[in-house]
Amino acid sequence: MKHVTNHGQLAHTGDGLLYDPQVREATAEFMAGGDTLRLEAAAAARAAHRSVERLRTHGSEGRGLSAGASDVLIRLRTLGEAGANLGDLARSAGMTPRNATGLVDTLEREGLVRRDPDPDDRRSVLVRITPAGLTWLDAFRTPTQRAMAALFHGFTDTELHQLRHLCLRLVQNQQRIATHLAATEGGDLS
Repeated sequence: MKHVTNHGQLAHTGDGLLYDPQVREATAEFMAGGDTLRLEAAAAARAAHRSVERLRTHGSEGRGLSAGASDVLIRLRTLGEAGANLGDLARSAGMTPRNATGLVDTLEREGLVRRDPDPDDRRSVLVRITPAGLTWLDAFRTPTQRAMAALFHGFTDTELHQLRHLCLRLVQNQQRIATHLAATEGGDLS
């Protein structure tokens, strides 16, 4: 598995905090001597995201599914027998309906989900997890727990709560910015 930083060599500040020297140098050049902290934080958030995604992709593809397909399967397990129509499934997963349809096609071919007519809308179908899908998720649980334990090795529960909180604050800020831009400029950053 590849490293996610440019050269894999991180350094420590005087007070023991990690940073990427190559990112610091590039952002300093870009900012022409101005403050680089927010750009460095954004680069660190991207690197952390890539780290998690590479691990997730490695784990799920080793079991025959993409990370996106395993996410859809997990969402459908939560919904139980009620299932979801493709539009709702796409919205809840933050993907396009076309992408959701492709992932459901894959899961259906593998026998992990099924499509049933929606009793409330003849034009729609409900996607539901199958017993084989539940079995797949049960087999995936232990390796996922091990991988997350390894990835977050050395983190305290307090640090994990804070990390989750900070990441979700970034999400809130992005949503606020997207709403503002859509209202004022017709632009969209979602």
